[in-house]
Amino acid sequence: MNAATAFLHRRVVPPLTALSDNTYLSAIRAGMVSVVPLTIIGGLFMVVAFLPVPGWDKLVASWLPLLQIPVTATFGLLAVFVCFAVGYDLGRRLQQEAVVSATMAALVFLLLAIDPKGESLAFERLGSKGLFTAILVALVAVRAQKFFTDRNLVIRLPASVPPVVYESFLSLVPLVALVIAFWLLRFVLGVDLDALMQAAFKPLVFALNTLPGILVYAFLVTLLWSVGINGDNALDAIVAPIFLQYLAANVAAMSAGQPLPYVTANGFFTTFVNVGGTGATLALALVLWNSPEPGFRQVSRLSLPTQIFQINEPIFFGLPIVLNPIFMVPYVLSALLLTASSYLLMQWHVIQQPFVNVPWTTPPIIGHYLVTGGDWRAAVWGAVSIFLAMLVYYPFAKAAERQRSPLP
Repeated sequence: MNAATAFLHRRVVPPLTALSDNTYLSAIRAGMVSVVPLTIIGGLFMVVAFLPVPGWDKLVASWLPLLQIPVTATFGLLAVFVCFAVGYDLGRRLQQEAVVSATMAALVFLLLAIDPKGESLAFERLGSKGLFTAILVALVAVRAQKFFTDRNLVIRLPASVPPVVYESFLSLVPLVALVIAFWLLRFVLGVDLDALMQAAFKPLVFALNTLPGILVYAFLVTLLWSVGINGDNALDAIVAPIFLQYLAANVAAMSAGQPLPYVTANGFFTTFVNVGGTGATLALALVLWNSPEPGFRQVSRLSLPTQIFQINEPIFFGLPIVLNPIFMVPYVLSALLLTASSYLLMQWHVIQQPFVNVPWTTPPIIGHYLVTGGDWRAAVWGAVSIFLAMLVYYPFAKAAERQRSPLP
C-alpha cells in the first residue's frame, strides 16, 4: 500500500494538480461561480411562483408574468454574465486591464448574438444555450488582448492623459481586430459558433444526464479528492456550464408547466450527493462521534459544525481521508451510492428534480427541500441519505479504530 501511495504522489498527483491550477480553467471556474448569486435570485422568484401549496397557483396566477421577469433577467442572460465574468478573471490573471478585458469579451459575444435578418439580438443565444460560446469568446478575446499588448501593437497616449482615456485607446487595436475577425467568421462566412460548440459538447451534455455518466463524474470527483486534489474545482470548469444549462432548461420547463427534462441539473450533485461535503462525510463524523479512539472522536466533534454547512476539510485532512485506503474506499462508495439512488428516485418521479439554485453551503435536508422547490419527500430522502452513508462508513470506521488501537 505504501508503494501505491508513493506512485500516486509521484505520477498521479503532480499532473492533476497542474490541470486543476491551469490559468484558463481557473478563469472559467471563477466565472461560473460568479453567476451563482444571479441564479439564486432567479430561483427565489421561481419558488414564490410555483410554491407547492394547494391553491397557490390560483392565488399567484395574476402575478405570474411579473414574477417571471427576474427569472428572465437572470437565467435569460446567463451567457452574457458568464462571458463578462470569465473575461474579467482571465484578464486579471494575465495582468491585463480586467474591466477592459471583460468589456471586449462581452461586446464580441453580443456581436455574435445579433440576428442579421432583423438586426436585433437573438435572445435565445444570450441564455444557457450560449454558455459554451460565451466561454470560448472570453478566452479568445483576452488572449488576443494580451497578444497585442505584449507586442506593443496598441495605441499608447502620453502619460498625462487620464487613465480611463489611456486604457480605452490601449484596447482599441485588439478590439478592432476581434470585431473584424468574428464579424467575418459569423456573418460573412456564415459559421454558427453556437451550433458548433453545442455539437462539440453534445456527447458530454448527453452523458452527464445519464446514470452511467453521472456515476463516472462522481467517481472522478471523489477519486481526485482522495489523492489530495479538490475534485469539484478541478472538474467544474468542464461540467459547470452543462449543469447550469440543465438548471436553466428545468426552470424554463417549470415556467411552461412542462415536465422537467433533466435529473442532474445544478444542485443535484452538491445537494443530493455531497451531503455534508463531498463524499457525504457528515455521515462519517456521526459514526465517529463516540469513537473509542480519542483522535477520531475529537476530529469528528470538531468538524461536525462545519459539515452542517457542507465544509468537510477538517475531517478530510484531520483523520485523514486523503491517501488513506481505509477511508478512501467508503468515501468513493458513499458518493456512488447516493448518486445512483438519488438519480433513480428522480427518474421514477418519487422526488422532484432540481430547479432552484441554492448556496452550496445550505445544510442538508434544508437544501434538499429548497433545491426541489419545496418537495417534502426530498427532505425526507436527505435524512435517509445520511443514514445510508453512515452504513457505508461504519465497517471501515471500525476497521480504522482497530488499526489505531490494536488489541493486546
